[in-house]
Amino acid sequence: MPQNGFGLANLPYGVFSTPDRSPRVGVRYGDGVLDLAEAFGETYFATATLNELMAQGRQVWDRERARITRLLSERAPSLVPIEDVTMHLPIKVADYVDFYASEHHASNVGRIFRPDAEPLLPNWRHLPVGYHGRSSTIVVSGTDIVRPSGQTKGPQDDAPTYGPCRRLDVEVEVGYIVGVGAPMGGRVSGAEFADHVFGCVLLNDWSARDIQAWEYVPLGPHLGKSFATSISPWVVPLAALEPARTGPPARTVPLLPYLQEGEDWALRLELELELNGETVSRPPYDTMYFTGAQMLAHLTVNGAALSTGDLYGSGTVSGPEPDQRGSFLELSWGGTEPLTLADGSQRTFLQDGDTATIRGTFTGAGGELCSFGEVTGRILPAAG
Repeated sequence: MPQNGFGLANLPYGVFSTPDRSPRVGVRYGDGVLDLAEAFGETYFATATLNELMAQGRQVWDRERARITRLLSERAPSLVPIEDVTMHLPIKVADYVDFYASEHHASNVGRIFRPDAEPLLPNWRHLPVGYHGRSSTIVVSGTDIVRPSGQTKGPQDDAPTYGPCRRLDVEVEVGYIVGVGAPMGGRVSGAEFADHVFGCVLLNDWSARDIQAWEYVPLGPHLGKSFATSISPWVVPLAALEPARTGPPARTVPLLPYLQEGEDWALRLELELELNGETVSRPPYDTMYFTGAQMLAHLTVNGAALSTGDLYGSGTVSGPEPDQRGSFLELSWGGTEPLTLADGSQRTFLQDGDTATIRGTFTGAGGELCSFGEVTGRILPAAG
């Protein structure tokens, strides 16, 4: 049994290619990839995205997971060595929404920007706050991120200026991928979560904090977010995450009935943020205020449609301790408390040449350690 987090309890899906194989669907097992098109022959395995497989629905997802598990358990099929594959964006992204579901993160941000006011705005504990992002700039792990440019205005400046972002940040997140859509005019309840969501990825919603600060009032994030969002190449099936389910946090206000379903889909995940190979934070996902099921219910409660390939993010994951903060905005407390690295250098926000990496694990069936892999990106200087 593999001991690297990619054993039988996990079996995440991805899209890979080699010099002699066009992009197709595979499953990670140990240090190799099982070519599903070669092993089983279904057309939805011989495509360059997971969308066709995801659209088949939960009955097919469960059947194929059982068939893959049986094949790997009963004999040793030929695997493609992981070092020989190129990983691709696993899905064709239909739409993208990012939430703001960590009470610790939202409270930290409130204290940084509104130190003399209540950290959380009145609506926060009643609904999963979110914004509508840009699907065309979602990229797979390993893609370099060009520092964005835009308008910024400091509190002492008389007028805005244009130039490269100076407060480039990461956001440690978990992303949920919709497999089965729903028509416009209906709604998906939290109880139907597992019939619609195929699986989860790690997500980094790169953020230009200075651009964001100037633009976000009154309509919220736009160019400070839309330049890039990275996701991990391996999609962990929701079925693999069943053993990681845990109870939701205590609530200080009652939720409306449509948000009470899906409370049992809180997840115990261990996340880790690295900067240039050094771990700087370990945010715990089980502290999140809203679950992925509640986010889905809120996303569709107004009758918005769902599509195969929709992606929604949890928002930055942060815990109650200083070393559990999932962004440099929090780790450096708005830039006022620089983070000192092992080599003696300091960071408030990301510098050109920095590489940020997010990793995640959970305990799967039989107590097996399971891995999401990683999502990583290196910062390049601003264009032009």
